[in-house]
Amino acid sequence: MYAAYFGLEHPPFSIAPDPRYLFLSERHREALAHLLYGLDGGGGFVLLTGEVGTGKTTVCRCFLQQMPPNCTAAYIFNPKLSAQELLATICDEFGIAHPASDPARPSIKECVDPLNAWLLAQHAAGKNAVLIIDEAQSLSGDVLEQLRLLTNLETDEKKLLQIVLIGQPELRELVAQPQLTQLAQRVIARYHLGALTRGETAQYIAHRMAVAGCKGPTPFAQRALARVHQLSGGIPRRINLLCDRALLAAYATGQRTVDAALVTRVAHEVFSHAPARSVGRSRWLAALLGAIAGAAVVAALLAFPAYWSGALVRMQGAVSSPGSGVAQAPAKAPAGAAKER
Repeated sequence: MYAAYFGLEHPPFSIAPDPRYLFLSERHREALAHLLYGLDGGGGFVLLTGEVGTGKTTVCRCFLQQMPPNCTAAYIFNPKLSAQELLATICDEFGIAHPASDPARPSIKECVDPLNAWLLAQHAAGKNAVLIIDEAQSLSGDVLEQLRLLTNLETDEKKLLQIVLIGQPELRELVAQPQLTQLAQRVIARYHLGALTRGETAQYIAHRMAVAGCKGPTPFAQRALARVHQLSGGIPRRINLLCDRALLAAYATGQRTVDAALVTRVAHEVFSHAPARSVGRSRWLAALLGAIAGAAVVAALLAFPAYWSGALVRMQGAVSSPGSGVAQAPAKAPAGAAKER
C-alpha cells in the first residue's frame, strides 16, 4: 500500500524469513559460520539458539541456499512428534521408502533400517546428509534420545548424519539436563544469536529499505531510528513490525519522514500495550483525580448544609403525600387508645 509512496518496489519489512533480506550482522555471520562448519564436522549435533524473532529461521534458510551440492538436507519445522512419527517424517523428507506392517504407525526399526541403508549409500556416493529441526525446544526427552541414537550410524571414518537443532533459549536448558549428557557430549558447535545493537538496528533498516528499492536516504529520522531500537529491543521481527506500521501511518497522514513521535504512537498499536511505567503512572493519576473529585463533592455538601437539609425535607414530604403513588405506613395509635378485644 505504501511502497509506491516511498519509491519502493515492494514492502521492505515483511516478517517472512526471506533470505534476500538477511542482514549479516556480526552475530548473524557467526551463526551462519557455525552451521557451515557443522557440514565438515564429522557428524553429531550443531545447536543454534536465540530469542523469538532474532532471525534464526532466516539464517537457516540462507544456510540451505549456501549448502554445497554434495549435501542432501531434510528440514523439519514441526517437531511435536513421537519418536516413531519423527523417524517416519525424516524418512519422508529424505525421500526414503519405509514399508511398514502398520502404515499409520511404523515401528522404529521399520524406519531406522532403511534410513541406515540410505545413509550408507549416500556416503558411498561421496554425499553428506544433514537433518535440520526447527523449534527444537519442543522436542521431548525420548525423541532427543532417539536422535542421539541416529548419530550412532557411522562408518570407521565418520558419522553418517549431521543434525542441526534450531530453537529458543530453552533448548540449551533442555540439552543440559543430566539425562541428556551423552547428547550434549556430541554437540560439536553451538551458537546463541543475540539482538542487534543500536547501530546495527539502523544498518538493518537501511539494508531492508535498499533491498526493497529505496534509492536515497531512508524516510526514518535519526531519532526515529533510536526510538525503534529502544522499543524493539533490537529484535529483527519486532523491528519489522514497528517499521512497517510506521511507514503505513506516515503514508496515511501524508508524511514523507518518519519521526520519533510517530514511532512511539504506532508502537502502542503494534505491541498492544504501553510501557509499564506509563501504565503505572496512568493508574496513579486516575486514582488521584478520583480522590480529588470525591473531596470536591464532600466539600460541596458541607458548604451548603441549609440547602441540603431543605431538600431532604421536601423529599420526605413528597414521599408521604397522598398523591405521590407511594404506599404509606399506618399512623401510630394514640398512647391512650383502648385495645381491640
